[in-house]
Amino acid sequence: MQQLQQTLYVNMNKNELVEFIATAADISKAKAALALDAFTVAVTNSLKKGEDVSLVGFGTFSVAERSARNGRNPLTGESIQIAASRAPKFRAGKTLKDAVK
Repeated sequence: MQQLQQTLYVNMNKNELVEFIATAADISKAKAALALDAFTVAVTNSLKKGEDVSLVGFGTFSVAERSARNGRNPLTGESIQIAASRAPKFRAGKTLKDAVK
């Protein structure tokens, strides 16, 4: 695992992440892709229901509620009404924060 931690990716994409998971877990890339897809579906479904997903040490996925507000069109300066919305949010855990210092 130490050797895997030394692997350097710049702007890792999904295929590179699948390859990394497959190597680290000693499984096929197809199974690694299924595992990654299952993870993203699980997080998405929990957030849709308004539930947080906490991975101790890594971080917490949650939903931020944004209230309706007035804004300005940057081109015309005209006042516009911005509707209330919900947005996904990620808060890094201590272990992750310490790792990127």
